[in-house]
Amino acid sequence: MKILLVDDQAIIRRGLISILSSDDKSEIISEASNTKEALEMLQKETPDLAIIDFQVGDECGLKLINEARKLGCTCKFAILTFSKDYDSFQRAMAMDVVGYISLNSHPEELIYAIQIIQKGRKYYDPDLIDKLIQTQKESSIDDSRLALLTTKEKEVMQKLGMGYSNKQIAHSLYISENTVKKHVSQVLSKLELGDRTQVALFANETGLVQFKQNVVV
Repeated sequence: MKILLVDDQAIIRRGLISILSSDDKSEIISEASNTKEALEMLQKETPDLAIIDFQVGDECGLKLINEARKLGCTCKFAILTFSKDYDSFQRAMAMDVVGYISLNSHPEELIYAIQIIQKGRKYYDPDLIDKLIQTQKESSIDDSRLALLTTKEKEVMQKLGMGYSNKQIAHSLYISENTVKKHVSQVLSKLELGDRTQVALFANETGLVQFKQNVVV
């Protein structure tokens, strides 16, 4: 398997080359330190696999993959990353990358990942998968708790998450302060939380605040 390495840090490229050189079924045919070099090498060298850092300098590696495919590149792509961020992983999966490999991996894990990809399968870092499973479990729990609230209670909770006072909430939702207090009381009771601060934290942790903001924008 002919491999192109794309990483803006020379020391990481040297380390990857050293590790992968022990695998006689793979060959590092070229390396690139930025998007421009990578696109040139992808068209010139036609590798079987491009291993790309999630963050290449100031640019996202996923953007590089998208540009490469627009140019007609048909090679496979794998992402290197330190992150265990769920959204980043989802974005990579949506682009059908064949590997999502942690830069914290041991050398033998990296070689194993390449061998799996060589066999036509996909490799996702097991620590990352464990993190995603935990995230999904927590999300499921949060969703079930949020389902206990009425639409108006969620709106009040979202405003609390944004740091609004009762007066500000009342003004923004066109209700009285007494009604706001009743909704806050109901939220505390249904979610079994101790105070407004816990409600605000919960609203942010579940993404309720971010979701509302995105809708507005």
